[in-house]
Amino acid sequence: MPYQKIDDLPDSVKEHLPKHAQEIFQAAFNNAEEEYDEEERAFRVAWSAVKRDYEKGDDGQWHKKPE
Repeated sequence: MPYQKIDDLPDSVKEHLPKHAQEIFQAAFNNAEEEYDEEERAFRVAWSAVKRDYEKGDDGQWHKKPE
């Protein structure tokens, strides 16, 4: 099921990712879900998209990677 808005994302995403990363996750998930029609695969694609620009810090939160 595609996520219509950021507020619809799972708590595990909303509670740890900054807004921009949530937007990346939402767009990647929706595209992958439409393309593959597999929720599990869409989650993997979405997290991979987030990990291109963000990394998990020692505090458990995600931060934009230094350029």
